[in-house]
Amino acid sequence: QVQLVESGGGLVQPGGSLRLSCAASGSFFSLDAMGWYRQAPGKEREAVAAITSGGVTNYLDSVKGRFTISRDNAKNTVYLQMNVLKPEDTAVYYCNADVTRRVYPFHTKAWGQGTQVTVSS
Repeated sequence: QVQLVESGGGLVQPGGSLRLSCAASGSFFSLDAMGWYRQAPGKEREAVAAITSGGVTNYLDSVKGRFTISRDNAKNTVYLQMNVLKPEDTAVYYCNADVTRRVYPFHTKAWGQGTQVTVSS
């Protein structure tokens, strides 16, 4: 089993910044691509940013230039630095990881429990 635990959410004013962290623990062989999703009330979950084990990144168009995803492979942790936050960024943010296991099933997806980000004055 792999557990993902997010932290760093909260209430911030428009234009402010937050840094989300997601730490993986448990038994696995490797963490492959990792990413962040978000879900606002009444909307579908959407992919915000992703990063491969080699550091290749991809972003949702609306967050490009404002959000930065990074990872520390030694700590099994992925981060999301969010700058110039807007009210429309308000959502529950979820961490996701593609996991390679030592036992069957060899490839699974893990999800965190979510952390609330609220951007409001």
